[in-house]
Amino acid sequence: MAKEYVEQRQGGYYLTGTSVSLDSIVYAFLRGESPESIVESFPALDLEQVYGGLAYYLAHRDQIDQYLRAEKADFDQLRDESRRAHPLLYSKLEAARQAFQKST
Repeated sequence: MAKEYVEQRQGGYYLTGTSVSLDSIVYAFLRGESPESIVESFPALDLEQVYGGLAYYLAHRDQIDQYLRAEKADFDQLRDESRRAHPLLYSKLEAARQAFQKST
């Protein structure tokens, strides 16, 4: 019987039995991280789970890429709404970011 490495919960994809999203390991993989380094970044996972999640992604790539694009669009919309609702906060954050960049 095949082992399931990915499950859908609350509208998202997660590695089965964990709170680690499939998004997390897919983005690390797409940045060029090895499965071993992904395990180091997520101590709740073992190497088998990471390989299983990546195999799921590769087998369902079109579906997962579409899901990731939709999640990014939702995030971008929420960020933009937040910036419009709290312009003073974001101007302070931008000033702090620029001051930090100048100091490094």
